[in-house]
Amino acid sequence: MDPHHKMVLTKEGLEQLKAEYDELVNKKRPEAVARLSDARGLGDLSENSEYAAAKQDLAFIDGRIAELEEILHTAKIVTNHGKTHVDIGCKVTLHINGKRDIYTVVGEWEANPKEKKISHESPLGKALMGKKSGESVEVEAPAGKILYKILHIE
Repeated sequence: MDPHHKMVLTKEGLEQLKAEYDELVNKKRPEAVARLSDARGLGDLSENSEYAAAKQDLAFIDGRIAELEEILHTAKIVTNHGKTHVDIGCKVTLHINGKRDIYTVVGEWEANPKEKKISHESPLGKALMGKKSGESVEVEAPAGKILYKILHIE
């Protein structure tokens, strides 16, 4: 991770990462340590696939814990945004090809296309940032240019 790059999160995104962190530290890591300990007791470690898998799982959990600690300590939380222009944390109602869609602009760690949460770093997110209601943005997509009109910001 670039040390000069500030991680940006909404309050909800921060809560989700804290919940994941708590679960990893208080539940999943102790379970993985116990599994590793049990596997160690099964005998010859060189041929013990359970031991290797348990060790790998623990390493993965420890890596994710370290990653989350870094984010939680350095993240910039976006709490209040104006309703006059698009910013992180906004819900934006867009008009695309004759239909309406509502997207939430979030930090890159929270992006989830299925939930219509788009990163401020994505092509659409970048195009929308700072724009006002009534403005249109054009975004290059694999199928060609798509025109989005901003109907409402909340």
